Amino acid sequence: MSTKELFLEIGTEEIPAGFIPRAMAEMEAIIIRELATARLTFGEVKTMATPRRLALVVKGIPTVQPDAEITATGPSIKAAYDADGKPTKAAEGFARGQGVDVSAIQIVKTDKGEYISITRTETGRPTHELLSEILPKLINDIPFKKSMRWGDLDVRFARPVHWIVALFAGIVVPFEFGNITSGTVSRGHRFMANTSFPVRDYASYLEECERHFVIPDQERRKEIIRRETHRVAIAAGGHLLPDEELLEQVSFLVEYPSAVHGTFSEEFLEVPKEVLITSMRSHQRYFSIVDANGKLLPGFITINNTLTDDPSVVVKGNERVLRARLSDARFFFEEDKKVKLDERVEALKKVVYQQKLGTSFEKMERFRTLAEGLAVRLNPAVTTQTARAAWLCKADLVSAMVGEFPEVQGIMGREYALLEGEDAAVAAAIAEHYLPTQAGGELPTSDIGAFVSIADKLDTICGCFSVGLIPTGAADPYALRRATIGIISIILDRGYRLSLSVLIDKALELLSAKLTRPREQVAGEILEYFRARFINLLGNDFSGDAVDAAVSAGFDELVDVKARIVALAEFATHSDFEPLAVAFKRVGNIIKDGTDAPIDPTLFEDTAESALYEAFLAVKASVETRVAAGYWLDALTEIATLRGPVDAFFDRVMVMAEDQRVRANRLAMLTAIARMFGRIADFSRIA
Repeated sequence: MSTKELFLEIGTEEIPAGFIPRAMAEMEAIIIRELATARLTFGEVKTMATPRRLALVVKGIPTVQPDAEITATGPSIKAAYDADGKPTKAAEGFARGQGVDVSAIQIVKTDKGEYISITRTETGRPTHELLSEILPKLINDIPFKKSMRWGDLDVRFARPVHWIVALFAGIVVPFEFGNITSGTVSRGHRFMANTSFPVRDYASYLEECERHFVIPDQERRKEIIRRETHRVAIAAGGHLLPDEELLEQVSFLVEYPSAVHGTFSEEFLEVPKEVLITSMRSHQRYFSIVDANGKLLPGFITINNTLTDDPSVVVKGNERVLRARLSDARFFFEEDKKVKLDERVEALKKVVYQQKLGTSFEKMERFRTLAEGLAVRLNPAVTTQTARAAWLCKADLVSAMVGEFPEVQGIMGREYALLEGEDAAVAAAIAEHYLPTQAGGELPTSDIGAFVSIADKLDTICGCFSVGLIPTGAADPYALRRATIGIISIILDRGYRLSLSVLIDKALELLSAKLTRPREQVAGEILEYFRARFINLLGNDFSGDAVDAAVSAGFDELVDVKARIVALAEFATHSDFEPLAVAFKRVGNIIKDGTDAPIDPTLFEDTAESALYEAFLAVKASVETRVAAGYWLDALTEIATLRGPVDAFFDRVMVMAEDQRVRANRLAMLTAIARMFGRIADFSRIA
């Protein structure tokens, strides 16, 4: 069967850049779902977008939907036939609904009894017909954070739709969306080529777009922007400050990018560079330029959506706007320096953190106690610095600079602390305590920063769970998932050996006056929340079986759990692993909850029992020593020596002997063996 290409373009007014990546992903997901539902196979799927268009191309779609054999099950045989064996109205209605004669009914046997069914062949429809139904549904189903109506139409989209190109095998797929009828005509760049052009297929679309100053492929635009910003930065005597997130944003703001260099007065370099970078980035979407040592230079790069005959006009306009922004930043900086951080801490008493959890000052006092406890437990030498960092770390939240640029919270706290002569380690921890800001992001580099970060995040998690503010589905307004992953990442990165349950209990103790739910229940929910995030996080690097087996054997000391996962993953590559896992699963299945009783060798009736018991005693002490030292792979290797005796035992011995004393003794020995390897992993979890 021949296959053809589907091409769709939705032309609109400018769509906000932040809406576009999700729209592209949803377009791909929807077309894949709809084609599969229509029994249409397909090849490569590609989405593209600019501010004025969303496009989709799908290769290898057959021109005709394949026939299908459809089986429908109707009422039970008792309801379908009367006492004389004649079809009832229920059977006749079922057959009529399937479009066949009642004589086509068949009897099928199911777990619930006998039912009537009909199997019929559904002839495939032309793909063009199906796409006429699929494509308007696709356009309608693309979700946006905000959508709008226009005119008196009853359709919604991110912005008004002005044209639709829809082609299959080069022929228009006819349909309407609002007041727009699909066709073959697209449009060029709004300012440089504001004319229409015909589209024959995807290849001609790309060619005509470029002739009309549109680069529809966002990845190609990104490469152009990346190349041009590097070129301009070097020409300006510096280097581009890499910013992939800004690159992603800017690529969806333009259809035909060109880079322009501008400058600002060196006097603004007195302001911390993070503020300048944030101001240029967040407000103006400018790229920054640095020297070979990473020092910020008084220049910027902006990406235009057009080519210009006189770039100096564009540069002057951007420089004028930026100067106003940077003047504001410098004013805030100078004003903030007039108030000491300790005074700002007192101001936190008037800032409500969360209605049920109190002020930001109350929160700070709670996590300062937690952070001090971590320091005492893990690095007593930095206890005083940790307490000081925790005391000051939220002070900049009430500064003018952070009020204007929330992205620099923590960073400004560090800068103001250094200006006031605070210990450099304390100042660094003020900035670090917000880390990581995203999954896989930078982590604190000092114990002080790590202790305050863990404490702050744990107070947030425990506080929200305590008053019922628990994430549901995609809703996570207090970023508890990110905080949980952050704590796990810090603990694993720095190798902190501590009890997670004890830490949670301490945090809940400090929150006791705020609790609106049973403390024990809350503690269990939080620990389970950590467990789920830990499994997801480690599942990226290790097999699900290894993670599940290790976590199920005990989840409290995260460093310990990860070490067991690493050992189990390594041991899984050994030839003994699979048969050993099978043997130990068999042990677990037999003992169930186990029998805690002393083993009496005088009750052994077979040499296989004695051999297994002697082998167990021979490795028991060694395994316990290795487990205590955290040498998990060595412990597993020792346990593996039991495989032969265990196999021989099951081959020759009936565990459930008639003699109750003999049976209990055998179960006690198997329980002791199971408990030994159960400290490392739950082998029943391994497929």
